[in-house]
Parts: sequence; C-alpha cells; structure tokens
Amino acid sequence: MDLSPTYLGLKLNHPVVPAASPLSQSLDGIRRLEDAGAPAVVMYSLFEEQIEGESHLLDHYLTYGAESFAEALNYFPEMDSYNVGPHAYLELIRNAKAAVDMPIIGSLNGVSAGGWVEYARYIQEAGADALELNIYYIPTDPLWSGAEVEQLYLDVVRTVKANVTIPVAVKVGPYFSSFANMAHRFTEAGANGLVLFNRFYQPDFDLEQLTVTPNLVLSSQHELRLPLRWVAILHGRVATDFAITSGVHTHEDVLKGMMAGAKVVMMASDLLRHGVGRIGEIVADMQQWMEEYEYESVAQMQGSMSQHNVADPAAFERANYMKVLQSWQFDPTGV
Repeated sequence: MDLSPTYLGLKLNHPVVPAASPLSQSLDGIRRLEDAGAPAVVMYSLFEEQIEGESHLLDHYLTYGAESFAEALNYFPEMDSYNVGPHAYLELIRNAKAAVDMPIIGSLNGVSAGGWVEYARYIQEAGADALELNIYYIPTDPLWSGAEVEQLYLDVVRTVKANVTIPVAVKVGPYFSSFANMAHRFTEAGANGLVLFNRFYQPDFDLEQLTVTPNLVLSSQHELRLPLRWVAILHGRVATDFAITSGVHTHEDVLKGMMAGAKVVMMASDLLRHGVGRIGEIVADMQQWMEEYEYESVAQMQGSMSQHNVADPAAFERANYMKVLQSWQFDPTGV
C-alpha cells in the first residue's frame, strides 16, 4: 500500500503533516515530531513584526491602525524572552536540517510585500525545503476596497516568488468575495500550493479589567467542512497543490481531505491536545481503513469526491443549502 503523496515537489511518506505550531519551536520538538512519524513539518511562524521590530522599521500596513487588526503589535509578548527572533529562527532551521531527515517547511506570517522578502531568502539559504506564506490581514480601513486588499495579497506572493527558488505555498483565509478567482490568481502569481484555511483568532473582552484580550481556541472537527468544500470545488480547476488545515483530528478527516483533492492535511490542535503520538495512530487507522476498502494508494482516492467527480456536483453549491434547511424537523415537544 502506497500512502505517499507529493506536496510542493516533496515526496512524503504519508499525508499527515504537522502544521505551524509551538511544537516546532525547538530542535527537540522537531526531533520528537520526526520520531512520531511526521513526514515533514511546517515550522512555527516567523512574524513580520518580529523581523521589522529588530530593525525598528515598521511597514505602513502594520503601523497604520496597529491597534485595530487581529495581530496588533501590543499583543505580542517580549520576543527576546521566548528566543524566537529572526536569527534564532534561521539557526533552528539550519540545526533541524542537520538533525532530521524529513523536509522542513519554513513559515512567514505577515502582510506587506517588502517587509519579509529578505527573510524569505534567508530561510531558503538556511536550508528550508519549501516556504509557507501565512498572509494574515484584517482590513479595517473603510476606504480600502476589496480589489486593493486582493492586490496586496497577490503582491506579497509575486514578490516572494521573484526572490526565492524553493516551492512556495500560500496560507490564507476564506474571506474573499470570490475565493475561486483568488485561488486562480494566487496560482498565476506563482504559488505552488494553497493551504486552506488560516484561522482568524478573535479577541475577547475582559469585563473585570475592561481590556481586549487574546483568546486562543483550538480547532474542532466541524471546522473541516469549509476547507473540505473548497478543495473539492477547486480540485481539477486550479492547477496547484492543495493542503487542508483546521479541523483535522482523525483518520476519517484525513481520508475526507484526500478524497476532496488535497495532497496533504495539516494538523496542530489535536497534537497539542493529545501529543505527537497521534500522528502514528491516525496513519495506522487510515491504513487499516484503506485495506478494508481495498485502496492501494492515496493517489487512487485523491479527488474522487471532488465536485468534478461526484454524481451530484450541485451538492457543493446552493442546492445543498436548500436541502440542509429542508432536512431540519422541529420537534415542539423538545424530545
């Protein structure tokens, strides 16, 4: 049985890849992931604010409205105490490449076209096998149009791709007026892969202190449905490697991702909750399921449940909306 996909040109042992998370913030953590069976790892994100903060130069997009977007500068802890600054990040990549055999995928989190290009090159020079651009921007300026926001995203991809030769995947949220069109345009801009979707972390209110506070909530399986749907719709229409992230917790989730058309699925929340040993458990359960249903390879199932291949393509569109609403039966007794 062949469980190996090819993602961003990298031949992997299986499709369950640890997503960017604190699990990769140390060499020991990266070694533990490989020992647990990870076929590759996406490094924790290096934030543009960290890079710019080091040189005391902040890009316009970050300073304007800095108190109003989801990753406002005053939300960041003192980076020195965490030893996760730009130089430490590059050194960790170098050490990881020397210590493990699995591919290392760097991760940059930012928004401006020029603010992180230099570090994209540095990450490549440190030995990373690929790069994931985690473009995280919440447009709060009422004068900014959707077209301007979209252009900002595309400029980041084009600029980075013009400065590195390693494969580049783009991790974005779903909140575009036409995500299918943006997926196509990301690919035209040079993206080798799309990671669906970024989770937008919402702040909370502290009623006692009257402050706005960060609040991290780990994902639930329900969150799988959105990326599952879009990968299934875009498979065969947009020529790129798809990765599903958010909501992946079990081997069934992995199988659904493969059938939608993803090359890999990425998980973090379940590993943070239950430990990195979950990787081996999920892969074993996946293999058992494939044996039971007589699948010989992951490639055999990839895209088999995409919109292009299912018997009822309308199930992914408005018809499914009507069916869901009509399927609900109200019980006045509450039983």
